[in-house]
This record gives sequence, C-alpha cells and structure tokens, in this order.
Amino acid sequence: MIYTIQYAREHKVPFFGICLGMQCATIEYARDVAGMKQADSTEFDPQSPHRVIYKLRELLASTNGGTMRLGACPASWSPALLRTKPTANSKSASGTAIGTNQSRLRKDARCRRLRITGRTPDENYVEIVEAPEHPWFLGCQFHPEFKSKPLEPHPLFAAFIGAALEHKKQKLRHAAAVSEPKHAPALRVAPRASA
Repeated sequence: MIYTIQYAREHKVPFFGICLGMQCATIEYARDVAGMKQADSTEFDPQSPHRVIYKLRELLASTNGGTMRLGACPASWSPALLRTKPTANSKSASGTAIGTNQSRLRKDARCRRLRITGRTPDENYVEIVEAPEHPWFLGCQFHPEFKSKPLEPHPLFAAFIGAALEHKKQKLRHAAAVSEPKHAPALRVAPRASA
C-alpha cells in the first residue's frame, strides 16, 4: 500500500485514502519526503522512533476499551486548502489518529507540504490531510462512504471521480499528441552532374 501511495504521489495520479489509506499516506510522506525512514504507526510498530500515527488509547492514556470514535462526528475544515467542501458531520469508525500535538511530522519543515485541512473541533485529531502540490491527493480518517447514496455521493467521492476523469483525459491528450506523425521537412536532393 505504501508503494502504491508513493507512486500516486510521485506520478500525480489522483489519490483518495480512507481511514487506513490516510494513515499510510501520512507514513509514506514521512518516510519518503521527510526522510524519516522508520516512520510508522504505533499499531504496526510500537517501537518506531518516528511515530506519526497513534492508537487512540495511547493518546487518551486509556487501557480500557471504548476508544473508537464512532458515528457522525463534527469536524472543522480549512476551505482555502480543501479541494471540495465535505458535509459538516462525517461518519467515523476509527481507533487510530494522527496526534497533532505529539506528531513530529507536523513540525518537520519538509512535511509541511502535507497539509492538515480537516480536524476535530477540539483540534486534537486530524481528519483530513492533503498534498497541495499534487493535482488531487487527499486522505481522510472518517468514512465518507457512510454518508453516500448511489445517486448522492459524498462530495469527496464526486471530487475524486472528477479528478480521476480529468487525469485520464490528460493522459489521452498526451498519448494522442505523442502518436501524431511528425512531418519531416522535405529533403532537397541536388541533381547529379552527368558525366
């Protein structure tokens, strides 16, 4: 999954990571862009020297269960950076988070290009990250599919599909331009002198 995300980021392919997809996008960015080669989630590697994703129970210092954020949760958005305006409440079912206060990723200058564009109202947890230098690279911790219907998709799905279609059109235009025959200039042949 990490290599797929890296490919999408480097080749400007539209990327939409939901829940674990956002977490892996954050890990990939920390590893490849910020140079934190051992960046990881505490869920995958609790001993990682660069923990960029935490289990909620670690952030809440809880050893009991009940640390998943479930149901429609309010979130605040940064409209200047967000590629589309999601609904005010987004459906969540997660037991992990990027801790904005604990994360070295947020403080690292090379990773400031991975923007936090959505947070919980108390600003403790990240809901959306984006790479503004990319045509469409967005990861969200919540599950927009729970707020979608076949004829009424969540705005993030509609925006992602639009970005994917535009990407395909650009590839087709590029392929057509490359495959068009280039007309070589006519060569002038000097007449041969007869003996």
